[in-house]
Amino acid sequence: MKRRALLSVSDKQGIVDLAKVLQQANYEILSTGGTAALLKQHNIPVTDVAAVTGFPEMMDGRVKTLHPKIHGGLLALRENKKHLDEAQQQGIGLIDMVVVNLYPFEKTVAKEYVEMHEAIENIDIGGPSMIRSAAKNYSSVAVVVDPFDYSKIQAEITASGTTSLATREQLARKAFARTANYDAKIHAFFEEKFGEKKRFPETCLLSYDKLMDLRYGANPHQEAAVYKDKSINEDCSITAEQLQGKQLSYNNFLDVDNAFELVKEFDEPTAAVIKHTNPCGVASRSTITEAFHAAYAADSLSAFGGVVALNRPCTKAIAEQMKNVFLEVVIAPGYDPEALGILREKKNLRLLKTKGVERSDKGMDVKTIVGGLLMQSRDLAVLDTHNMKTVTQKEPTPEEIEDMVFAFKVTKHVKSNAVIFVKNKTTVGIGAGQMSRVDSSMIAVRKAGEKAKGAIVCSDAFFPFRDGVDEVAKSGVTAIIQPGGSIRDAEVIQAADEHGIAMVFTGIRLFLH
Repeated sequence: MKRRALLSVSDKQGIVDLAKVLQQANYEILSTGGTAALLKQHNIPVTDVAAVTGFPEMMDGRVKTLHPKIHGGLLALRENKKHLDEAQQQGIGLIDMVVVNLYPFEKTVAKEYVEMHEAIENIDIGGPSMIRSAAKNYSSVAVVVDPFDYSKIQAEITASGTTSLATREQLARKAFARTANYDAKIHAFFEEKFGEKKRFPETCLLSYDKLMDLRYGANPHQEAAVYKDKSINEDCSITAEQLQGKQLSYNNFLDVDNAFELVKEFDEPTAAVIKHTNPCGVASRSTITEAFHAAYAADSLSAFGGVVALNRPCTKAIAEQMKNVFLEVVIAPGYDPEALGILREKKNLRLLKTKGVERSDKGMDVKTIVGGLLMQSRDLAVLDTHNMKTVTQKEPTPEEIEDMVFAFKVTKHVKSNAVIFVKNKTTVGIGAGQMSRVDSSMIAVRKAGEKAKGAIVCSDAFFPFRDGVDEVAKSGVTAIIQPGGSIRDAEVIQAADEHGIAMVFTGIRLFLH
């Protein structure tokens, strides 16, 4: 019996070459609309679906493949005599392959402005129905939803005239993933348009496409992969181009994300060195070269094996300094040619290039827990200096206020409990991730050493007792910025006054877990 394949694609890439292979293998090709017209232009014999169903395409193409003579041909079990007899009685011919990719709904609604009727008309109905029918009957029917798979199909058809069961199994798996992803995007669009304007819908359907498998997870005994959210195209670790070096690891992605999100906070040239998702050093200067030198010098010991993020192109002078430093990854919006030449000598250094340093408000912060997940909006808090409240007798100087704003931006990216020492827009001591704020303060004091004199201190949450203030005061700091809100604020303020330290409250907590 002559085999039949139904080809109906929105993305015409590669379909003509596939059809030619099917033709040479003596397949009858069924098709619709634009696909049929394209194949006919290339002198490939095509049977219109309308000729099979006995019904013309109607309602502006909304109805064309939704017919028993199509779905019966896909769903009939070849090993079931009753199915085959019924198909014969009803004049239903079997269909052995479906090649379908769907109306471009995702691309349509991703446009800056889209009319509702345009979005609706790009919701495919017949395509997903055929995909599901074919995938359900994968034991006999090949379903192809991705042009990337055409070459493999062509090779198998050329070799044996059909596809292997193993291939059909994988194609079916991919097909169901495609329809699930497609429906999730439609659901998200309708939720945004017609939902109850809740940021967090009653049903959460997440849709991500696998970017790559990773060698392992946080540890070698864990498996891992990285996935991409197609709806977010801002400059980040996922969208960056890797210029050289080994594949990024699970831990690399975490560090790079933290590092680049940090430098995106700043308009002025800023560099950050990250280790285990916490910054070792961050600095802003008039040039990116000066910023990197200051950021690296802030804690060069901890910077060993770290990740560097720059919000300006990497210069030759930066590359010269990196040449003698062991680093895992560098991410920047470009590299000067001389800098790239120097860094290419370090074959194992991973270099990532972004298009820019744009940040959007799209996306959510999602963390999985056993049995579920937690979701929150991204922390895009911005400090308005007009809303800062000085609570001590001493007022901060303009220079201290500049350092406070800098420290606020850095503190957003430091694990809690976080205490940050900053001087001249440079971190000089960072205490991160401790169980008590006093411990974080002690670590920051030790890290800062003599550099603490004249520095300001930023805390991600209020000082619950005066002991934290007493600890940082020993180092010679001159000002503190913190959210405030403790029931013991009065004694904390009194401690600052006793030490002659200026203190301001922001009212904005910056926990990061």
